[in-house]
Amino acid sequence: MNYITIDGDDIGQKITSAYLNNNVHELIRVNDLVQEKTKQIATFLKSQGCEIIFCAADGVAGVSVSEINTEYFYSKIKLIAEDKLSFSVGVGETLRDAYVALLSAKSAGKAQLQNFKNMGQ
Repeated sequence: MNYITIDGDDIGQKITSAYLNNNVHELIRVNDLVQEKTKQIATFLKSQGCEIIFCAADGVAGVSVSEINTEYFYSKIKLIAEDKLSFSVGVGETLRDAYVALLSAKSAGKAQLQNFKNMGQ
């Protein structure tokens, strides 16, 4: 099995800013944008044979019995996000490994992909 987990970058800061600026319209805009992009990412993953196991807030997780073409997947996720959002991506042979890889991608600067099997190399 191959797992992929995807999480939006700095979405919490965008939400916090809308709250602190008392900007209802911005909060709605961010919410709608994040929902739209995560649904599009989930649809893309499904089209590539992944089963979606999580799609909520600013995250998507999927599993595939086939090898995940990480560079292709990440290039498509960046296209979906456009310049409006960025996403970090972790890939691994277990759900935990994919999550650890995601944390590594986020701690290395966000907006990137990390494959667990390549970590530490």
